[in-house]
Amino acid sequence: PLSIAVSWDAGFLYKSVINNQGIWQTTIKTPKEAGPHVITIKGYNTIVLNDVLAGEVWLLSGQSNMEWSANAGIDGGEMAKQNADFPEMRFFRVPHKTSDYPQDDLQGFWEVCTPETMGNFSAAGYFFGKEIHEQVKVPVGLIQSAWGGTPAEIWTPEYAVQGDKILREASTKLRNEPWGPNKPGVTFNAMIHPLAPYKLAGVLWYQGETNTVNAKSYSRLLSTMITSWRAAWGDDFAFYLAQIAPYKGYGKDNNNGAIIRAEQAKVVDLIPKTDMIVVSDIGDLDDIHPRNKIDVGKRFAGLALKNIYQTNANLVGFPGYQSHEIKAETVLVHFQNAPNGLKSTGSDISGFEVQSVDDQWYPAIARISGADVMVQSASVKKPKNVRFAMKNDSSTNLFNKEGLPASCFTTGKY
Repeated sequence: PLSIAVSWDAGFLYKSVINNQGIWQTTIKTPKEAGPHVITIKGYNTIVLNDVLAGEVWLLSGQSNMEWSANAGIDGGEMAKQNADFPEMRFFRVPHKTSDYPQDDLQGFWEVCTPETMGNFSAAGYFFGKEIHEQVKVPVGLIQSAWGGTPAEIWTPEYAVQGDKILREASTKLRNEPWGPNKPGVTFNAMIHPLAPYKLAGVLWYQGETNTVNAKSYSRLLSTMITSWRAAWGDDFAFYLAQIAPYKGYGKDNNNGAIIRAEQAKVVDLIPKTDMIVVSDIGDLDDIHPRNKIDVGKRFAGLALKNIYQTNANLVGFPGYQSHEIKAETVLVHFQNAPNGLKSTGSDISGFEVQSVDDQWYPAIARISGADVMVQSASVKKPKNVRFAMKNDSSTNLFNKEGLPASCFTTGKY
């Protein structure tokens, strides 16, 4: 038998039974007060956990843009480190590890947020957590389980990839790279599965760059991954993703990075309780690791503050494609999340193209009308489809009035 005493519920003992493999589990009612609290666990020995806080825990996952730290080099990094003194923020870093089978445990420990610990932690995650901590006035715990250069397949259970013909075939296109694994399921087994069913407020996901080699099935893959994670936890927690930024280095065809971005936007429509931030305006066409992580974190926080903590009901998400109408030579595109209309930072709106009946795409002139954009090309008398920012290096200038950039889209085939 095993007993657990908690300082916020004096006199009551939670009890559990240890099986013959030394495994036990119980559910404890957590306190409203932040703490610090004490938990005492008694079995064959006694373990006392001090300085325990009750708050919001978020899982941070993906590849290098999620791992990227202030010490690796970010805009405003040194100042941010100096000010990173938040005793009620805690960090947990999951070490890089793979396994062919789902694991029950992993190595790691919680650290208090200090200028020293913040410098080695996910910068995007830190700025997100800082915003939640300051706005909601609760302790925030951040679990970083990410690995640079990795595809989404390895974060998805192997059976889910191999059991889907489209995903299985797409996974064969992954390259062998010296910096990380590419076998489906191996980091899910070792770096995600052991965390379940630890209670989460939600997940932040920043990944997709490595999947530009098999971009067209990405929305199917990520939807499968999200569903499998929620199944492992038995909880439909919030899942927020960052759309990858435009970048010139994804190949000569100049479209696979844009396809990933369009596929990421699809996930928000496919899977409930998901949302996305767009970072096309703070990217770097020459650097796959944009150094502005402050705004990445703040935009992630904006989603949580609106959808979960409801401290800013008026916050608006990224403007995205809603529908379109073809009227003679003009295509009228309706955008969502533009309650006060759209704006452009230049005299010309870049990135729009229309497709002719012979399937050729032509650059188009675009004009804003409230929350709509009227698109027309002198080369196309009968438009068939319309697309926006569908190049790897599309650096666009279309925003909603709230200042968030519009997501890429296409109404035609990739």
